[in-house]
Amino acid sequence: MPDGNQKPMRRRLTADEPSPRSVFLDVPNMPWEATKFPGIRCKTLFSDAGGMATLLLEMEPGAEVPLHEHTAIEQTYVLKGHFVDEEGECLPGQFVWRPAGNTHIAWAGKEGATILGIFLRPNIFADGRPFFTEERG
Repeated sequence: MPDGNQKPMRRRLTADEPSPRSVFLDVPNMPWEATKFPGIRCKTLFSDAGGMATLLLEMEPGAEVPLHEHTAIEQTYVLKGHFVDEEGECLPGQFVWRPAGNTHIAWAGKEGATILGIFLRPNIFADGRPFFTEERG
């Protein structure tokens, strides 16, 4: 039996090995990271070598995500403000998902926007800019 602070190590159901540990983030205390997109800061909640990423994005009023194509489904949940593109607008508490191949420009409304974005693979930007989690020299 573990002591009062330790939990027993759970085993996987599909393999004879320990269950990988969960990763907990203190998001409110994480610093905002600058991006290559003016007026947009982010907190990277998850990213992997394959390009999957979950980002908390804070957009200043009118900040724009330039013309890009989604290479896989993208999911966006609006926490604050207005998130807009040529096809519509998402308000706080609303959700939009875009299929692979969707090409658009997105921007924050006059109040700005805070959004949670889930990407299965990085977007391709028309101007060659790297995706938010990609580093280029």
